[in-house]
Amino acid sequence: MAFRTPRLVRRSRHGVELHLSSDERRLVSTLIGEMRDLLGTDDPSLRRLFPTAYHEDPDRDAEYQILARNELLDRRLHALDAIEASLDAKSLTPDQVSAWMQGVNQIRLVLGTRLEMTEDEDEFDPDAPDAPARAVYAYLGYLLDQFVDAAGV
Repeated sequence: MAFRTPRLVRRSRHGVELHLSSDERRLVSTLIGEMRDLLGTDDPSLRRLFPTAYHEDPDRDAEYQILARNELLDRRLHALDAIEASLDAKSLTPDQVSAWMQGVNQIRLVLGTRLEMTEDEDEFDPDAPDAPARAVYAYLGYLLDQFVDAAGV
């Protein structure tokens, strides 16, 4: 995905400038709303966000899910809230950058699961029925890379 200017510019150890267009901010806002709604369900595309801990022991895994799911859910929702709160910001603090990375990654993971993406897929067919969703997936990957670079991770 080619953009003329970086979406994030690290200005110091204490801040990152956020350069998203209004269309990009609207897209992120829409994705946050959709993710928040989805997190309240048992949709199979969430499996990478709430992974099985004990593959060989379903009873033990059910216990783990009861104990861990709420904590994981709270963390996921907190990241989405932080993104939403800073969506119109021109600069982000390190904590906000971390929340953006977590939130963008979780949205990308769910979308990738729905699209059945694999690591070695690099062909993009603009005429494919799922091309819009794949374009969003690619954009989220680009955005996540920008955050990782800006954060110096």
